[in-house]
Amino acid sequence: MGPPIVIVGGGLAGLAAAVRLAEAGRSVVVLESKRKLGGRATSFVDPRTGEMLDNCQHVLMGSCTNLLDLYGRLGVLDMIEWHRTIWWANPPSDPDEMTPCRLPAPAHFTSSFLRMRFLRQEDKRAVARAMWRLIRLGREGRARWKGRSFGEFLDETRQTERARSHFWEPVVVSACNMPCSKTEASLAMYVFQAGFLQDSWSPVMGLSLRPLVELYDPAQQFIESRGGAMRLGVSALAISYDGRRVTGVVTDEGVVEASAVIASVPPDRLAKLCSTALVAADVRLKRLDEIAFSPILGVHLAFDAPIMDTPHLVLPGRDTQWLFRKQRDAQGRHQVHAVISAADSWVDLDEQTIVNRVMRDVHWALPRASGLQPAAFRAVKEKRATFAGVPGIDALRPTARPDGIRGGVENLLLAGDWCATGWPATMEGAVRSGYLAAAAVPSASGEPSGDALVPDVPAAPLARWLGL
Repeated sequence: MGPPIVIVGGGLAGLAAAVRLAEAGRSVVVLESKRKLGGRATSFVDPRTGEMLDNCQHVLMGSCTNLLDLYGRLGVLDMIEWHRTIWWANPPSDPDEMTPCRLPAPAHFTSSFLRMRFLRQEDKRAVARAMWRLIRLGREGRARWKGRSFGEFLDETRQTERARSHFWEPVVVSACNMPCSKTEASLAMYVFQAGFLQDSWSPVMGLSLRPLVELYDPAQQFIESRGGAMRLGVSALAISYDGRRVTGVVTDEGVVEASAVIASVPPDRLAKLCSTALVAADVRLKRLDEIAFSPILGVHLAFDAPIMDTPHLVLPGRDTQWLFRKQRDAQGRHQVHAVISAADSWVDLDEQTIVNRVMRDVHWALPRASGLQPAAFRAVKEKRATFAGVPGIDALRPTARPDGIRGGVENLLLAGDWCATGWPATMEGAVRSGYLAAAAVPSASGEPSGDALVPDVPAAPLARWLGL
């Protein structure tokens, strides 16, 4: 049958590619340097407590059609709990609730948005003005904003300071891992157009009921039962290139021959795998060092008493953007996971300082936490959590396969949330890139394997008529 397709990296992008190829009857070998799957969206055993903790809280939305497709293929959809309501902290009052109503999209949040108390009337008018502009821009208008910051869009739509800090920033920072002033406008616009405005299903939030790593446990059996191989704890050292095509991957356990290679590792890691000759032959590899990163900080807190009444909570105007209520730990303690995205100013702080800062936000947001301190805590820093979605980033994001015009190595495919998917750095973006890479692997006839992506959630008729 010839050499297999070798996939470097067992994160979501690599797993998505492997699952689709194995299901299509292709021979695949996945190389993962760690002893577990999931990449940055995985779990680890805390050596202090023995508890299984997620690196960081990851959220999926109804708009994540390809991620849901992957979970369906792996049979883990029953591990996802869905929430139609997004809760926003408004102490000392109860949290405000943002829930789709029966009005057709894009008006489905109107009634709950008007009832939200943490925004003033002038703030709501400003947000409504920007939302109407986003609706009317549509896809073509969004494309015209490429290369500019979303902060410029907020300036142009005359947003109030409170609307910026309490509404736009929490959403954009959480979705794009960059503040509005530094985020590529087209990426942030896509979040609101496709994730909030076009239909009432896309903004529904899904949270895993189990540690993230358990979502990927079925992947190894799925791949191996179809003739593939999963080699954990094997580090790729270089991609072999004979001057015309890639021929395999050099690892710390020897050379793995390949008919094609899918590199599903971060851009800085990929750069280390490529020889000078390979970089010279493929334009997609020439600007990898220009892709910057943005950090995320996840803080696990355990309390002896319950402090959260809602499954999650947005903290508008605070340094901590989200709190998530987790299941009790082995000691019966109540766990809360705090998330700080775009955490550049946090990464050099020591753990106790981080916890103290987070607890100020917890005490502000949760009246039941007043006077309480965590019985246990763990801060997890992901310094290179996502690519930095700065203005102009699309020019640096490579396609899965060479475009046929500028040239490239046909049997070297690229995957990862940093590749060209149109999405910010999300789990959905990673899976889309893996599906695109799998479809781009040449078949026996030498042509790509075919379509890959699951269709997006369709826009509601009114939203479509208005321009979305």
